[in-house]
Amino acid sequence: MPILRDFFIALSENQLLNKAAQKYGLKLGAQSVVAGTNIPEVVESIKELNKHGISCTVDVLGEFVNERSEAIKAKDYIIETIEAIHENGLDAHISIKPSQLGLKIDFDFCYDNVMEIVGAAHKYNMHVNFDQETYDLLQPTFDLMEKISETYDNVGTVIQAYFFKAKEYAEKYKDYRLRIVKGAYKESPSVAYQDKSDIDLHFIEIIEYSLLNGKFTSIATHDHNVIKHVKQFVKDHNIPKDKFEFQMLYGFRKDMQLELAKEGYNFCVYVPFGNDWYGYFMRRLAERPQNINLVTKQIFNKKTNTVIGLMAAAFALGRLTKKNK
Repeated sequence: MPILRDFFIALSENQLLNKAAQKYGLKLGAQSVVAGTNIPEVVESIKELNKHGISCTVDVLGEFVNERSEAIKAKDYIIETIEAIHENGLDAHISIKPSQLGLKIDFDFCYDNVMEIVGAAHKYNMHVNFDQETYDLLQPTFDLMEKISETYDNVGTVIQAYFFKAKEYAEKYKDYRLRIVKGAYKESPSVAYQDKSDIDLHFIEIIEYSLLNGKFTSIATHDHNVIKHVKQFVKDHNIPKDKFEFQMLYGFRKDMQLELAKEGYNFCVYVPFGNDWYGYFMRRLAERPQNINLVTKQIFNKKTNTVIGLMAAAFALGRLTKKNK
């Protein structure tokens, strides 16, 4: 459903809707996939997952920041989250989005912010993952990670399989801890595969390469066929379980998460929290449009939801009108 996918990605980038969503809170079903709006709430969510032998990577939601004050505020809150993880003895680490920390403002400014975060995490032997975002930030994020790794060794990043050069990136950064994903943004056909079957094939190819050659591989998927393939692949190649983990998003396929953890596989849940949840939530719908039922169950039964629903409808109508001109 490429049209529906593009629609949700467009919604994720709309600032008017993002501000409305922050004002009204988790009213569109996002509470099912966002682990709270503050640190105490996410701590409780992580504790519950840890009880089942599941580790977590924590994302303080927010991205594409254009004001230095906002980036500094985000940096301070991420460090506060790191302290809370340590103080509560949680099995968790941090995922950061460089755009939230000023990468679109100034590289050196972002570097200073991220150095503080990585240094705070390093004190507790905590990993920091550099999430990848849109193509224009791809190389700057790699550059940022490489520069910081000159000082600290607790960093890793993401390889997005829909990029043509994803295999090259996996080879170049094989000595870092890597999370392999399909990719969740709208990218140009000049740099990324557009067809699902092409992306799926590339995804498997990169997973296999990283499992055979990488330092540690996080396989981020909800696809039971991919998981089944990986299980057989690691068995056939005698790859130890401490060299990889399966990873899923908070709130998705909970039964499978518990099943994999019980089978003795390392399992990690990507745990997002905070008020700036809208863009993240819309991209999750873009990845799995069937999750639209999370929205439609509630969208017209409360005033605030109706307002956001009407705004989204107006936005969609505007886009369709432009296309038909």
